[in-house]
Order: sequence, then C-alpha cells, then structure tokens
Amino acid sequence: MNYRQTIDYLYHAAPLFQNIGAGAYKEGLSNTLALDSHFGHPHRRYRTIHVAGTNGKGSVSSSLAAVLQAAGLRVGLYTSPHLEDFRERIRVNGEMISEQRVIDFVEQERSFFESLYPSFFELTTALAFLYFAEQEVDVAVVEVGLGGRLDCTNIIRPDLSIITNISFDHQQFLGDTLAQIATEKAGIIKVGVPVVIGEAPDASVHEVFVKTAGNTSSIRFADEEEWPLVPFELQGDYQCANLRTVQCAIDELCKQPFYAARLTDEAMRDGLAHVSLLTGLRGRWQQVGEHPTVVCDVGHNAAGIAYVVRQLLRQEASVLRVVFGMVDDKDYEQALTLYEQLRDRAQFYITQPSSQRALAAHVLAEAAERHGLRVRVCVPSIKEAVEAAHADASPDDFILIGGSCYLVADYFTTCC
Repeated sequence: MNYRQTIDYLYHAAPLFQNIGAGAYKEGLSNTLALDSHFGHPHRRYRTIHVAGTNGKGSVSSSLAAVLQAAGLRVGLYTSPHLEDFRERIRVNGEMISEQRVIDFVEQERSFFESLYPSFFELTTALAFLYFAEQEVDVAVVEVGLGGRLDCTNIIRPDLSIITNISFDHQQFLGDTLAQIATEKAGIIKVGVPVVIGEAPDASVHEVFVKTAGNTSSIRFADEEEWPLVPFELQGDYQCANLRTVQCAIDELCKQPFYAARLTDEAMRDGLAHVSLLTGLRGRWQQVGEHPTVVCDVGHNAAGIAYVVRQLLRQEASVLRVVFGMVDDKDYEQALTLYEQLRDRAQFYITQPSSQRALAAHVLAEAAERHGLRVRVCVPSIKEAVEAAHADASPDDFILIGGSCYLVADYFTTCC
C-alpha cells in the first residue's frame, strides 16, 4: 500500500470519531492494554506529561512541547484531531512522523490488531507511543483524546498531569453536569503525580479535583496564582488562561531534578515566542489574510465560541463577516445565542464541514435566522462561502472562519 491507501485503510478499518462520532467511541482500556503489551510497553521508555481538559488541550500541549524543545530536549507531541494530514498528530521536535513509518506500521501489524477491532484513536495512540520510543525522545507531551479516566492515553504514568479547564462538551460520554465531566477528566490524576489545573469554573469542579488528588497528589490551580506577563505567540483571549496553565506547569516541573536545570527562563521565553514554528500548531486565532483581515479559529463548543465572540466584539472593522459551520453533536443553538451579540455588526456565511458529522448548512442557516442573525449566504461548500465573504468584503472588514475544527481543516485543504 502507498500512504494514501494506508490512511484510507485506517479510516475504514477502524471507526473514526472525526467522521462518525459516537459510533467510534470505545469505552475501556482492554484494546489499549493489548496493543501496549504487544509492542512491549513503549511508553515506559521515556518521560511523559499528560494533558486533559475541555478546551485548550492542543494549545497547552504544543506550548509546553515548544518550551521543552527550546530547553534542548527531544520531545514527542501527540495531539488530535489533525487539520490536513494524519501525521500532524504524531511529531518529534515538530517533525511529523514519516509516511513510510505509517505504512510500515499498518503492513507489519495489521494481522495482530485486526482481530481486536480497535478504534482509530486506539491504533493511533499505539503508533504514537511506539514511534516515540523508536525515536528515543526524552519526554512526550500526550494530549487526551476524550475525557480522561477511560481514554486510551491513560496508561501512562506521567511526570505531571494537567487539566486545562472544564466546560460542557461530549456530554453523551462524560456526563450532564460540570462535576460529572470533571470527574471523568480527573481520571488522569495519579497517586504521587503532581497535577496542575488551569481553571475550575465553579465550586463543584474545584471540589472534584481536590477530592481526587486527596493527600496523594499535590495540586495547583493556575488561575489562583500570580504569573508575570510574557511574550506569547498564540493570539486570542482564551490564550491568557492557557499561558497561565503552561507557566504553572513549567514551575511545577522545575521541582523535579530532570527538568530543573533545563527549563531556564531563556528556554521558556524562546519556546513561548515560537510555538507554531517549533510544533506546527495552527488554527488558534490564526491570521491567514489581510485587507481584509482573515482569521481562523477552531473553537467549536459554547465555551470556546464565547471567547471568540468576545474577541470579535472588540475588532475594529467596518463589517464582521463570519464563515460558520458546525458538526451535529454540538449545541448550535447555544452557539447562535452567543453570536446574537453581533447581530448588528456581523453577516454570516453559513456552510458545513466535509465530515459525516456535519450539521447541514440549511439547518444551521434557518436556526441563525431564528436568532435574528443576518445570513448572507448558505452553501455546503466552504470554498464558496469563503469566496462569497471575500467578494462582499472591503479592505477594512474582518472575516472569521470557525465553528468547527473540521471546518478550519477544510479551509486549509481547499482554500489555501
């Protein structure tokens, strides 16, 4: 098989959450443990840092990896989902895993894993852990896929556990209250492993984390401590909380001898100033055009979109033009309620991601109109929506492309 055939095989042989949602979710760690045993427990051959949370996992993971790289360490980075290429999920010092290694993994191991009927994420995690061992990384920053307690990344024993924040998302798997969701995320907390919490939105969440850590794990809440302002490449209001989380995490790591001498102030400054260059992170309030200004952002749930809307409210622009699409398991009514704050300034170009989980453009457009939003265009093709927004825009307008990770991925694939 060539690389494209291999990726098609992975997408079709193993359920892919990106495409089918709940049908791809496999609860429990039995497959993961079987794969881990088969490959000789590769994650035990290097240090790890584990990152969970509702929003900000990718930004925090990438920022932390950038600082560790700037400190001279060889760093593995495992994140999801990808935007254009599957290989974005698995990087060493910012370099994606090679196409040939992905091909070899499938060809050499499919006779073993096919009988397990693993999910796409279970297979990807096994490949990442194996690849990091082969590449002899010093430390791997591992982002949780979904939840924490039953996520297949949760077989690692990290040097540090990080939970960025808690808000409503994936309630069908994690629970209907913030406390229930926090309980699932808190499943990555392990005896003797320090934990950093980025934000705890209310007392019930705070209590879950404190109770889970108990007397066996030290716990810090980054938003309860003072942190200096430092230059940070990643833009967007929500990155302020992510920066505090990274600063707290680095401070905590510096208590461990392996990291103390390496994580200098210079390494932190250099890493935080060059996150995208060092790790390949994209899509976080990322400017992709000017005259008019064009920004794309992967915020896709109520908490993420709330930050986006607040930032749009401050934009100095003649007209805000929002190219917007979502997937069908997100609360689009709540998202549109948030966007009501922009009804006098914004025009909407409604579209849909190319995922099987896409919310049909006409459904979203009808809902947007019920919320009093001005729908200028409704088309299933993001390329057509973006072209329409550009055709309408003057040089001092502002275009946002967002609502879904997968919509931003489509933008990079078809419009750049």
